[in-house]
Amino acid sequence: MDDVNRTLEAPDTLRPAQDEDVVVGAPRRGRWLWLGWVGLFLLIIAGIVWWVQTRPTPQTTAGRFALSGPMPVGTATAAKGDVSIIDSELGTVTPLANVTVRTQIAGQLFRVNFQEGQEVNKGDLLAEIDSRPYVNALNQLQGQLDHDQALLNNARVDLVRYATLVKQDSIARQQYDTQQFLVHQYEGTVVSDQAQVDNAKLNIEYCHITAPVTGRVGLRQVDPGNYVQTSDANGIVVLTELKPMSVIFTVPEDQLPAIMRRVAAGATLPVTAFDRSGNTKLADGKLDTVDNQIDTTTGTVKLRAIFPNDDEILFPNQFVNVDLEVDVLRDATVVPTAAIQRGAPGTFVYVVNADSTVKIQKVKLGPTEGDRVAIRNGLNPGDTVVVDGADKLKDGAKVAVHTASAGGASSAAPGAGSGTPSTEGAATAPAGAAPAPTGTSATGSPTAPATPGTADAPQRDRRRRGSNQP
Repeated sequence: MDDVNRTLEAPDTLRPAQDEDVVVGAPRRGRWLWLGWVGLFLLIIAGIVWWVQTRPTPQTTAGRFALSGPMPVGTATAAKGDVSIIDSELGTVTPLANVTVRTQIAGQLFRVNFQEGQEVNKGDLLAEIDSRPYVNALNQLQGQLDHDQALLNNARVDLVRYATLVKQDSIARQQYDTQQFLVHQYEGTVVSDQAQVDNAKLNIEYCHITAPVTGRVGLRQVDPGNYVQTSDANGIVVLTELKPMSVIFTVPEDQLPAIMRRVAAGATLPVTAFDRSGNTKLADGKLDTVDNQIDTTTGTVKLRAIFPNDDEILFPNQFVNVDLEVDVLRDATVVPTAAIQRGAPGTFVYVVNADSTVKIQKVKLGPTEGDRVAIRNGLNPGDTVVVDGADKLKDGAKVAVHTASAGGASSAAPGAGSGTPSTEGAATAPAGAAPAPTGTSATGSPTAPATPGTADAPQRDRRRRGSNQP
């Protein structure tokens, strides 16, 4: 019976085993599905890699960023020329005469005979003060003078009579001497009266206030009807001479010997005035005088330049930039300032050889004038230097010169890659500064340090105009 029971129970015990087989088989099918997706993804990646490696790559053979071939550059030719040695300083427009017109007597301001801002000449009537009190004083003093003059005349007539009588021994000598002294007394009184009359006449003249210099009157400081007196601080009006006009500026004491040598030689030193930005020329003039001592607090000395100022463009107390031409360097080797590079070799330029390769040539700089710089040594007239594209060059690099300019005027190379600014006219780093990081040329070779540029063109030009020291 036990065997029969076990036989009957066997099918019941086998069903759970069949259920387990079904549960275990499901994860295996999910695993194969996941592996299939992974394989498909890897296949796609492999296809992309193969396409990138086997696709054709266009070869660029021209342009600044060319992968091969010579580098296009712009060049200029070193030439002989004159370079002015310019000393640039800040100055203040200062009139030669700036007069506060004040009254010299007290009285009521009767009339004002000028318009504000009017041009007047020396001696023109500006204002009048009521002169009636001074006319009355003059009449009184004139009467006193006439009275004392009559007494003097009478004393002189008596003295003549006494002289005759004393010769006849008709009167005492003492009476004659007394009459002489009385005449001298009246003479002194008449001189005093005459001085008072002249002073009263002068006061009447002072009632008519005239222009002491030729110039322009400013705003009226007092209106007619007011009582004016000599103690008034503001005066009646300020009169300023505008033509000619002077500019006072200072130079360092180290530059004074060169200036004084030229002045002692009788040379006329030209002076040019520019506006605050340094771009617009205002007037041309000449150096007039040098102060007689150096300011010990600043180590500078004052100079005065004179400008005709016929157009009255220079205005009193205006700040200007002043260019003083100290000297002129004749027949110097001149190149554009854009050709100058600074880096590990020092100050250098790229010289284009006959085989269209470049070499680094160290140079010693002279004075700078505008966008030109004099070369003291290192270059000869006729040498071709790179002015555009030098940031991509190295010593011995092959270049393609598209355009060249003579006489020291630079030109940019056409066909340069877009987005790369020209180095012509760019300001260079100060001498002795750390070299800029080197780049990579189109051939993969390291290049010389790039020349930094500047976004402020007016200030750049201004610094050049005033930089004459290498």
